[in-house]
Amino acid sequence: MPITDEIQARLHAAFQPTHLEVVDDSESHRGHAGHREGGETHFNVAISAPAFAPMSRVERHRAVHAALGADLIERIHALALDIRA
Repeated sequence: MPITDEIQARLHAAFQPTHLEVVDDSESHRGHAGHREGGETHFNVAISAPAFAPMSRVERHRAVHAALGADLIERIHALALDIRA
């Protein structure tokens, strides 16, 4: 399964978002650290979910990382997050 699909599936399961957009931005990082042929190294994620309302910015980032899991996080090089309640 592509990493983009894994990210979407795990975040949907954890947060039931009202908005979720996962963009593989790997190609724009060609020649930079962490880039691999075939992509799936750099991602931009925009997510909105009511579950984030009581959380601080740091708590939201920790919650997303926990939902994705260490096994998935270690397979990517960069993850940009835009998290909203």
